[in-house]
Amino acid sequence: MTPATGPPRWRTARQHRGLHAPPFEAIQYSRISITISRATCALIGGLVARRTTVTINDVANEAGVALGTVSNALNHPEKVRPETLKRINEASAKLGYAPNQSARMLAGGQNRSFGLVLPSLEHGISLQIANGANAEAQKHGYGLLIANADNDDILSARYLTYFMGTQMAGILVQPMSVYGWKPSLATPSVPTVYLDFHSSEPGYFVGADNRAQGRLVAQHAIDAGARRIAVFGKDEFEKLGMRIAGVRDIMRTTTGVAFEFIDEGAWNLARDGYSVGYRLAKRPASERPDFIIALSDVLATGAVAGIQAAGLNVPGDIKVAGSDGNPLAWSGNVSLTTIAPPGYEIGRKGVQYLIAQIEENRRAGNAMPTENHQALVRPFLLARASSGEGNATEFADPDLDISGYL
Repeated sequence: MTPATGPPRWRTARQHRGLHAPPFEAIQYSRISITISRATCALIGGLVARRTTVTINDVANEAGVALGTVSNALNHPEKVRPETLKRINEASAKLGYAPNQSARMLAGGQNRSFGLVLPSLEHGISLQIANGANAEAQKHGYGLLIANADNDDILSARYLTYFMGTQMAGILVQPMSVYGWKPSLATPSVPTVYLDFHSSEPGYFVGADNRAQGRLVAQHAIDAGARRIAVFGKDEFEKLGMRIAGVRDIMRTTTGVAFEFIDEGAWNLARDGYSVGYRLAKRPASERPDFIIALSDVLATGAVAGIQAAGLNVPGDIKVAGSDGNPLAWSGNVSLTTIAPPGYEIGRKGVQYLIAQIEENRRAGNAMPTENHQALVRPFLLARASSGEGNATEFADPDLDISGYL
C-alpha cells in the first residue's frame, strides 16, 4: 500500500450509499494501518467534528463571562472568583470543551505542569514524594504528572526526555540511588530537581539525611540498653551505605557495645529479613544480638517474623528497628521502630527548588546550574514497640492507618 500523503479523510455512511464500497476502510497514516467499519468511521467522524467546533468563545458565551475571564480560568485559576470559576468549569463540562495544549504551547503559552519521574511505586517514600510534590505544586498553581520507571534506568531517562519535549514547567526525578550515579542530561531550558539523592555535582538535589538516620537509630539502640547490636542489609545503594556510615559514627564514639555488620538481605525482600532474623535468633543466648538494626523497614519487618518463628519474643528477647521510614512495610504484629517518613518533605522542597529556578530564569534567562544546591531533610525517630517502647501487643495490622504518612 502506498503511504498516504496527507491526513486520512473520513467518509460517512451516507457517502457510501449506492456505491460499491467495501465493508471496511483501511486508513494508513504515519506507517500505522487501522481497519475500521464504515459505521465506526461515521461515528468517530461525527464526534471529532462536534468536539472541534467547541471553542473558548462558546464557553465564554455559555458561562456569561468575558473571553479574558475564561482565559484566566484556564491559565491562572487563582485569579478568578470561586463562583465564576465554578460557572466556567460547568460550562466547559457541558459543552465538552478541552483546551488544545499543543496549540497553546506553539502560541508561546506556558505549561503549568510539573513532571515527576519515580523509580517505582513499591516504596512508601516514592508515594510520599508524590503527595508532597503535588501539595506544593497545587499551592503555586501547578499540576503534577507522574511517571513510574519500574526500576528501569533507561525508561527513567525516556520519561525525562518526554517531559522535556512536552515543555513542562519543571521536572522532578527520583533516580535509583546506585553508587556512582550522576545526572546524565543537561537541561538548561527545563528546571530540574533530583530527589532522594545526594550529589556534589552542579544542580539541585533534595534528599533524606541517611547518615543521620543511621546515627539516630544506632543511638536509640544504645539508649535502649543494647550491648550486642547486629546491623544487616546489602550495601547495594548509596543511601544504604550512608546509613551504615551513620551507625559506624556512633560505634566509634561508644565503648562497651559490640557491633556486627552483616552484608546480607535485599532491601525490598522481607523473606531475606526473615532468614537473617531466624538465624540470629537461633544462636546461643550468649552469642546472639540483643538489638537488630535493619537497613530498611521491609527487612526489619521480616526479621521480626523470623525471630518470632524461632520461638523468641520481640522486644523481650531481641529488639528490632528499621531505618528508612517506609509505611508500606509496617504490616507486622509488632509496631516497628523506625525513622519518621521523610518523603513528603522531600517532595515539597523539590517543588520549592523548581519555583526558585523558574523565578531565577525569568530574571536572568535560562542557564545551566553551575553550583551545587543540596537540601537535606532532617530525620526524626519513631520509637515503637519493636524496640521496647509502648505495648508490643497493642499493634494489629487491620488497624494500621498509614494515610497520614503518605
